[in-house]
Amino acid sequence: MTTSSLRYRTLIQLAIPVILANIAVPLLGLVDTAVIGHTGDAAALGAIALGALVFSFVYWGFGFLRMGTTGFIARATGARDNDEVRAALTRALLLGLGIGLLLIVLQGLISQLALLLLGGSDDARALLREYIHLRIWGAPATLATFALLGTLIGLGRTRHLLVLQVFLNGLNILLDVYFVLVLDWGVAGVALGTVIAEWSALLLGLWLLWPLVRPAPGQPWPWPLLRQRQRWQATLRTNSHIMWRTLFLLAGFGWFARQGAALGDDVLAANHVLLQFIAFSAFFLDGYAFVVESQVGQAVGARDRQRFRDVIVRSSHLAVGTALLLALLVLLLGHWGVHALTSIDSVREVAIAQLPWVALYVALSCAAFQLDGIFIGTSESRPMRNSTLVALLLFIGASAGLATWGNTGLWLAFVLFVVFRGLTLGACLPGLYRRHFHQDAAD
Repeated sequence: MTTSSLRYRTLIQLAIPVILANIAVPLLGLVDTAVIGHTGDAAALGAIALGALVFSFVYWGFGFLRMGTTGFIARATGARDNDEVRAALTRALLLGLGIGLLLIVLQGLISQLALLLLGGSDDARALLREYIHLRIWGAPATLATFALLGTLIGLGRTRHLLVLQVFLNGLNILLDVYFVLVLDWGVAGVALGTVIAEWSALLLGLWLLWPLVRPAPGQPWPWPLLRQRQRWQATLRTNSHIMWRTLFLLAGFGWFARQGAALGDDVLAANHVLLQFIAFSAFFLDGYAFVVESQVGQAVGARDRQRFRDVIVRSSHLAVGTALLLALLVLLLGHWGVHALTSIDSVREVAIAQLPWVALYVALSCAAFQLDGIFIGTSESRPMRNSTLVALLLFIGASAGLATWGNTGLWLAFVLFVVFRGLTLGACLPGLYRRHFHQDAAD
């Protein structure tokens, strides 16, 4: 794709499949809840909720397999280094499969930690243990699929990404309905349906990706590149930085929940409701961030300074416009959303009072999303780690200083958290440009 083709329309066309794929993901959780909620008891429903939380935490922690792969693939694609594209994909697949197998070996420890930390009734704990020991067998497939998703994004094949995500979640939904509603397998049916869908998605992903990466006839797979220690070290170093960045981000959301819980059950529940609006906005802003990852990485690989600038400027215009529109929707329709998500009057009152802060968060968060996309696409993960840590510490300090303002002070600190993320990472952007386009440092 040449610089001239990077018009706003092109960026939107690349982002829409990502947005649709993101929206497809939470539908699975809704179906899991619905099928158990209409056929099981409270213990079964609690086990599904806790089990989903366990695997969401584990898999989010290994999200570097998607993000790290995208940067390496995008840069190799821009440099037209097809051998490195194949080698980067293979390294990520081997890493994902290896970590997945390790999780299977450690399933007993994972189960014990989950039961210790999450609690629940005896019946729910027994079902949670069963759910974990079944679903863990899908871990290698899920983590390997992260590598495939990262490769598709790095190649700019967002439509393939949409096909894969719709297939994964669609098949999972169908299997859940069949195993639970028809065969009456309960929690075990939900777990087994997920495992089958995860392995099926991996096979489909490999099938979709093979025509894009297969060598020309007579050309071997680049095995020598896989034996180069420095390339493995670069992969592991980049991924470790992203992992720490993710953990710091999780810690920030965890601190927000903890501080809200200290203010009472109504505040805790209301903040949880409001976070759903933020999660919804992330589906859209992530779409542009994913496009930035692939296009910026390819621009760096091709040493195309103009394309690098055009991608950042034009995608940021779209992201800012989208964020402002989403913020306006929160202000205009947020109270309807609150009423749809909870019928508890005291929770509604607390949530509606904080809607302006939620809208402000959404409006300002686009900078953090865009900058994450730039640094992921260029495999510059160390600044991401450092800036997130600094933002986390500033957020904790701000929340302590604003504690006398109650939940309003907490939300103001939370808005500052996303602002701190953008400012600290944005301060690293000139250095990133100099490292990759040093001949234009004077610009």
